[in-house]
Amino acid sequence: MDRREFIEGAAAAAALGMAADAGAVTFSSTRLSVQVRGVGPDVILVPGLTQGRGVWSGTVAVLPGYRYHLVQVAGFAGDPASGNASGRVVASVAEEVARYIRDQRLERPAVIGHSMGGIVALMVAARHPAQVGKVMAVDILPVPASGFGFAGLQVGPFADLLFNGLRSTPEGRRTLDNLIDRYGGTAISRSCSDRDVVARATHELATTDLTPELARITAPLTVVYATPASAQEAAVVTARYRQGYAAAKAARLRPIAGSGHMIMFDRPALFHAELQAFLART
Repeated sequence: MDRREFIEGAAAAAALGMAADAGAVTFSSTRLSVQVRGVGPDVILVPGLTQGRGVWSGTVAVLPGYRYHLVQVAGFAGDPASGNASGRVVASVAEEVARYIRDQRLERPAVIGHSMGGIVALMVAARHPAQVGKVMAVDILPVPASGFGFAGLQVGPFADLLFNGLRSTPEGRRTLDNLIDRYGGTAISRSCSDRDVVARATHELATTDLTPELARITAPLTVVYATPASAQEAAVVTARYRQGYAAAKAARLRPIAGSGHMIMFDRPALFHAELQAFLART
């Protein structure tokens, strides 16, 4: 099965499963929305930059036995910008996820996030440690810019220039469209994500450093990350992740070989095996 077939199959499963299993959530937020599927231990799934909750459809379909809370960020994948039309996006969404856990009286759920969603998951676990039972970050470093070879002190001015260019010039808007296309995962993400929300979230990620907060995470932490097929290149990526998460002494680092950023699409069987092992851990 190739990536296109997997995405289409997941979308079909989602269309059927969402209609049958989606539960109404009495939670009001201008930053995000949540749909609930299934019955069992609580698992919160947070998608990445520009993505909608549909990126998790294949995962939910093959791993039953849990009550999944599928988050969608306002301004991404067809949802209006709403409260994310101004202010910080990533940190604000993290606070809303923490508020959702309190509001719904969830007992220390698992919180899983991909890419930007992984930063959200880490923020919730570090800033609200008593609320999280376990946390998984998928293909994201605690300093997201370091994944592109930038040191924290170097990236600030560059990020500011990039942010202004993305919003104000034709070349910047084309770059932003390419960014949405690269990380969107699905056609609806590419065509329907709010450019301004994406630009501000990108700027926020580029200037985020959660390294000092990793030690505050008391919940079991698993980091699943993609590595290239080349052993030499994979070693470089693995060294980067080991260094990035060194402050999280008990973190389990789990590489997925031969995958791109969208691990759940590129290597679904391996990803689902890692996720199943993570959810089964006590």
